Amino acid sequence: MKLGFVLRNMGPASTPETIRALARAADATSSIDDLWVADHVAIPPDDAEGSNGRYLDPLATLAYVGGLTERVSLGTGVLVLPYRPALPTAKWVATIQELAGGRLLLGVGVGWMEAEFRASGVPMRQRGRVSDEVLDFLERCFAASDDVVEANGQAFLFRPHPPRPPLFVGGAPPHAWRRAIAHRGGWMPMGLEPDRLEPLAAEFRAQAAAAGLDAPEIVVMTGLPLDDRGAARERIAAFAAAGATRLVHGLRYGTVDEGRRMIDGLGGLA
Repeated sequence: MKLGFVLRNMGPASTPETIRALARAADATSSIDDLWVADHVAIPPDDAEGSNGRYLDPLATLAYVGGLTERVSLGTGVLVLPYRPALPTAKWVATIQELAGGRLLLGVGVGWMEAEFRASGVPMRQRGRVSDEVLDFLERCFAASDDVVEANGQAFLFRPHPPRPPLFVGGAPPHAWRRAIAHRGGWMPMGLEPDRLEPLAAEFRAQAAAAGLDAPEIVVMTGLPLDDRGAARERIAAFAAAGATRLVHGLRYGTVDEGRRMIDGLGGLA
């Protein structure tokens, strides 16, 4: 089991100073394997509790964090594909993967907030199709053996051309599983406790095996009771037994000190 930490790129904790301090603290904590950020682009005023509508772009944030750290992996949990044009997204992903030395973990999803789709000008009913198109384009870019890719009838050089980052598809079956298996990725279920995760993880891996793939990773975002280390270890063990390969601690903090206490509390748990 690998252990991650949600680095808040939203709300009052998303200042450069807080992000910098906590990214470096996590990088210096050998128990923490990865840092994850969220994706929202247009929070409406009536849904801004907790963040006040302030969200830093996840890819820009990870580019910044990549320059501050050396060891931890950098994850999007998850990047909402329909909001983003395929070619600039592929360039962002390749650039971060290159500059961070192959540490990017690309979690993706189709989105759910109707207000954001309206603000983005993307019909929500088309989110699945658009997401598949973006994933197919990313696949072509990173698979191109001679760096030449075509878009809209125009050939271009896809450079830099690092290895494709590991892919994790967020959401529920069957659609999330279909996308994950089609693109040799893992799964990021949302809101499942170990008893609900276990049969689904087994079925997902059975479908992946039937497609000729190795057992895919499963990433769970949850909260750990860090004030009770025994209970925290039990929760980690329960998710591991249910099939999770990565667990990401994602409870809210407001200050550097609160975030550091969480990072310190995660030390040694995995």
